[in-house]
Amino acid sequence: MSSVPVLKVVVAGNGAVGKTSLIRRFCEGKFEQTRVATIGVDFQTQLVPLPERTVKLSIWDMAGQDRFQVIRTGFYRGSRAAALVYDVTDPESLSSLPRWHAEILGAIQKQPFVVVGNKTDLERVQPRAAGEAFAASIGAKYVETSALDGSGVPDLFESLARLGLGA
Repeated sequence: MSSVPVLKVVVAGNGAVGKTSLIRRFCEGKFEQTRVATIGVDFQTQLVPLPERTVKLSIWDMAGQDRFQVIRTGFYRGSRAAALVYDVTDPESLSSLPRWHAEILGAIQKQPFVVVGNKTDLERVQPRAAGEAFAASIGAKYVETSALDGSGVPDLFESLARLGLGA
């Protein structure tokens, strides 16, 4: 019996874009309407069955507020892939992704990314093409998700698992 590899992945983006909600939807299968800001960093683990093998993701939820930047940098180390999450109802969250991208690359020079447009269950302000264009500019996959109804969430974490394996 082969052992299950553990892959550290990070989920980053501005505060209130839904990072914690996406992780909870994936790991616990639930959505909580009330939100408490993540303080510093949090993490959960979840098995991800892929056709070639099952992996365990150690999913690190990075606090989005600027005051936590100094501690986030150390938590990026050792990660195998990163999700850059923005809220499709908040233009500022998409325009902040280059800063998040640079912050992570400052700690991990060769990091694969997935760009995530979240909250697709709400009235969109940002066109999908804007998120896709940013993803293309950094050579990343683009996915859209809703933590509320769960759409796209399995695809997001499967993508992170594949990137973490180097696939």
